[in-house]
Amino acid sequence: ALPFHAARTVFRAARGLQAGALIFEIARSEMGYTDQRPSEYASCVLGAAMAEGYVGPVFIQGDHFQVSAKRYADSPQAETQAVRDLTLEAIRAGFFNIDIDASTLVDLKLPTIPEQQRLNCTLSAELTAYIRGLEPRGVTISVGGEIGEVGGQNSTEPELRAFMDGYNQSLVKLAPRAAGLSKISIQTGTTHGGVVLPDGSIAQVKVDFETLAKLSRLAQRDYGLAGAVQHGASTLPEAAFSRFAEAGACEVHLATNFQNMLFDRLPDGLRQEMYAFLDRGYAKERKPDMSEEQFYYKVRKNALGPFKAKLWDVGASALAEIEKAWEEQFRLLFTRLNIGRTLPDALTFVRPVTVAPPLSDYVTEAALGEDVRDLAD
Repeated sequence: ALPFHAARTVFRAARGLQAGALIFEIARSEMGYTDQRPSEYASCVLGAAMAEGYVGPVFIQGDHFQVSAKRYADSPQAETQAVRDLTLEAIRAGFFNIDIDASTLVDLKLPTIPEQQRLNCTLSAELTAYIRGLEPRGVTISVGGEIGEVGGQNSTEPELRAFMDGYNQSLVKLAPRAAGLSKISIQTGTTHGGVVLPDGSIAQVKVDFETLAKLSRLAQRDYGLAGAVQHGASTLPEAAFSRFAEAGACEVHLATNFQNMLFDRLPDGLRQEMYAFLDRGYAKERKPDMSEEQFYYKVRKNALGPFKAKLWDVGASALAEIEKAWEEQFRLLFTRLNIGRTLPDALTFVRPVTVAPPLSDYVTEAALGEDVRDLAD
């Protein structure tokens, strides 16, 4: 929600810290319920950078370009093509970081870990080879993989090895000279969106930093990756964020808490209008044991797309309050994540390539939305 304004607060917080090691990401699911295609998201982020006078590379990522297990079971070819089509659309919009997520296809019923990970390995390799064939001249797209669904059981060393070995073997067969993965997403105890209690507060989650550190070191040492990626972090206690850098995490995803901050600061009338929309359209998702707070917390993201225009026109006073809260929180988390003074490194090691986006991607009919209820954020 409000991607242009949110990105402006990121750049403002980054400027004061000389931070450059930050990435803007949007998942396949988020594109659906926020009614936001890749070209719109990229335009908002780059427009925010220009509005703030930011000088430096801007990194934009397609997160959780995820394969739906249900749709894959119904039609593997159609679901794989849907991910391919989205990947092409994103790259044409300037997304030069793509996180492939076929971890939904891991089958824990199979007897061995390599067998459990096999479909994840092969499909991730196929999509990597496809991405390499789409790269603009002079650009190497950063590709990430995933071994365990966020919210599931914690990842293990045998799972990481089974995935990476199987993935590398598959990629060599498909594209012998192609670059592989740059990072790997693992599960360490978090869930997307956090767990909301009946009173509306967020349950405290214990992150397995030992697993994060162990698997990050393994990924770096044995497979040449940047390290492990931590999903679902924004609702964690602030004190936890200092430990991610210590554990060697190469990327930490922040989203839900900033959405919570938005809803907390919306004008009462607009928030109630959005909740009334949810009462009408999402009543079937209300479980008998759910409190009002739990129900709205679970489904309110689905109001962001239908109310996109009203959110953009929220009013100067409310917008100023939202931006102030976001900027303060970004500054705090950037400090704890130790990304201050990383802009000089970004300027030194990143060599931007001029890539002209096709005008047809920006002057087009509105794309039809897809059902993203079974996809991760």
